[in-house]
Parts: sequence; C-alpha cells; structure tokens
Amino acid sequence: MLVIGLTGGIGTGKSTVSAMLAELGAVIINADLVGHEAYLPHQNVWDEVVAVFGRGILDGEDQVDRRKLGAVVFQDPAALQQLNRIVHPWIFQRIAQMLEDLCAKGTRVAVVEAALLIEAGWRSLAGEIWMTRAGEAQVVERLATRNGMTPGQVRERMRAQLGNEERLQYADVVIDTSGALDEVRAAVRALWESRAAAALKGAR
Repeated sequence: MLVIGLTGGIGTGKSTVSAMLAELGAVIINADLVGHEAYLPHQNVWDEVVAVFGRGILDGEDQVDRRKLGAVVFQDPAALQQLNRIVHPWIFQRIAQMLEDLCAKGTRVAVVEAALLIEAGWRSLAGEIWMTRAGEAQVVERLATRNGMTPGQVRERMRAQLGNEERLQYADVVIDTSGALDEVRAAVRALWESRAAAALKGAR
C-alpha cells in the first residue's frame, strides 16, 4: 500500500488537496479528526490534558473546547510542547492501526493528512511526503474568511508550526495552492498519474 503523508502549514490547502486525492481513489485519514477522538471525555488523554490545563478548557458537557485550549497553548510554546507530548503518541498509534487495517482490507493508496506530520515525528507512517504551500497573505485571507481569525491569530498559529523552508527538506512533492482551483486540481492529477496511479493499477 502506498501511503502519502500530506502536510503543510495552516491554511495552505491540505484539505482541498486531500479531497481531490479522494476523488482520484485514495482513502484519507485526517490526523486532526483522529485527534478529536483523543479528547473524548474521561478517556486517558482527556484525563491528562485536564489535569495539566485545568477544567477551564472544557465546555458545559465536559468536552474539550479546542478554541479555549488553543488560546492557552498557542501563546505559550512550553504549554504547546506539553500538550503535544500528551496527545501526539496516541494519535500516532491510532493512525498506525488505521493504516494497518486499511492495508489488510486491500487498500492501495492512503493519505495521512497532518499539518504536524514532520514536527510530531510521524514521517515513518508514510512512504512519500507531499507538501502544500501558499503565500502568507493568502493564508491570512483564507483563514480570516473561513475561520474568522484575525491576522495576528493566523500568524501566531503559523509561528507555532514548522516553516516552509524546513518542511521542504522532507518533501518529495510540493503543491503550490496559490493559483486557481482548476490549476491546483490539474497539478494534483498530474502528480497522481505520475506517482500514485500505479498502486491502484496493481489492484486490478
């Protein structure tokens, strides 16, 4: 099974590209959604996170409010590292199990979409690393429109992540999402045909 690790900074179009790859035949594992499982109330990760950061990060139903938690950790690098030490190993093991299950079912191409693929030390999950990239001004505009974030909040999140130049050291493929959607789609299809389609042909 070919496993593509799809990474890139916040607002660089990872979800758009992963949706295109799904249309082409890949099975997508979204690490952020897997991370939501880690925060299920009164499970091991939830217990540790609440013990460290307090019940102030919870909503009225004991769910972790990710906005409240983000407001704490993205202003404090030490707090972010502490959170990552709790959550990342659980996410890694969960994704590894999901990939193992997909392989057993005969899946030929899987994509692990993860902004923190490199920082979290998850590169071993993937056979190839594909990276999305867009200009800072475009990222700020996208997240202001999509999430209602201020430019300061966006840049705060960007600073908490690995920079593009560092990611490039690990990327096998770079997808520039600054252009029109049709241009991105054409680039993704070309990459699929040159790097991933053979894996699907092997299933026939």
